[in-house]
This record gives sequence, structure tokens and C-alpha cells, in this order.
Amino acid sequence: MDAVRVALLREVLAGTEWPAAARRFAGALRSSVVPHRGGLLLVGTEEYEPWHLAAHLVVESAWSGLPELAPTLVRHRVRPGAPAHLAVGLGRLEAAGRGATLLMVAPERPGGGLLQRVHDARRAGATVLALDGGDEEVRGLAHETLTVAEGAEVDLDTVQHLVSAAAGENSLPAPRGGRRFRDRLSALADRLTAPPPTRW
Repeated sequence: MDAVRVALLREVLAGTEWPAAARRFAGALRSSVVPHRGGLLLVGTEEYEPWHLAAHLVVESAWSGLPELAPTLVRHRVRPGAPAHLAVGLGRLEAAGRGATLLMVAPERPGGGLLQRVHDARRAGATVLALDGGDEEVRGLAHETLTVAEGAEVDLDTVQHLVSAAAGENSLPAPRGGRRFRDRLSALADRLTAPPPTRW
């Protein structure tokens, strides 16, 4: 999602909790990875791999001049012959310790021993952040959480866009006025689906 679409999305969501919550969470992410330079590990669940968030954080890292924001995507299943950036398995979490930041994206309760690995990384000194769907055990493991519960105005993918964009920002934009949520959503849909202007 490019900067224009993120700006439109924020305009639509102005007056809701999400822009401020995403900035708060992104601020916690930045304050964890930038001073320590220990590396950012990004992991999802067996069913949900946050590759899209990984790609956006790489872009934000380049634009902001903060290489620490570029994550290592930790995968539950690594295919033989996968390129290096897609070949990091869960064993990498065992090496996470002081100075490392672990960002877990868990729309549902993780299985496959992930919670135990995250717990071990936290005990070893890693900072744990979670974008989650409301699971109490996930929230209990994290130093900082942003929960997108079922029935929220936005979905987890939308919140990931807001977080990645906010993580790369150098300053906060001015607050916007207060139109109704549905009016802003309708205006955004009109803008995104409108045909490009004709040039003569």
C-alpha cells in the first residue's frame, strides 16, 4: 500500500482508535529495534504468515533510513532450496535474546510450540510485541500488544498497513476533523475505484 492510500485510509479511520493505536504500537516497535540494533524477527502462526507486513517493513526501512526496521521473516515451513530471505525457520527464535525484538502476528492462538519458543525468547531477554486477535496467552507473553478483535471496524491486514507506515515516519501528522466513519469509508472507496483522469 503506497503512501497516498495509507493517508486516505487514515482519513477514513480518523475519529476511531486505530490510527493512534497503530502509531503507539509502531512507536514501541521503533524504540525497541532502533537503540538495540539487535534485529527484528517477524513470525506468524502456522496458518498465517505475515509476508506482506515483512515486505512493507522492508520498504519503510529503506525510506526512513532505519535498517533496523527490516525484519527477518521466521517461517514455520521452509521449502528446500528457498532463497535466503525465505529460508529462516523457527529455530532462529532460539537464538533470540537480549537486544532482539520479536514481532508476532497471531490472528488466532498459535500452535506448533510457537508460544513456548516466544516465551523462551522473552526469558532470554528479547522484547516481544504482538499484533493479535485477542488470545489471552498471546497478550500475556508480549511487552506490547495491538489487538484486532473479531467485529472491529478494521481487519488485521489493514492494521498492519497502518503500523508499518507509522513505523517509518519521522513525525506525526496533524489531527484531522471528525466526519462520520461511514462517510469517510465511502469517500475512500470512491477515490480508490475511480478511473484515472483522462489526459488530452
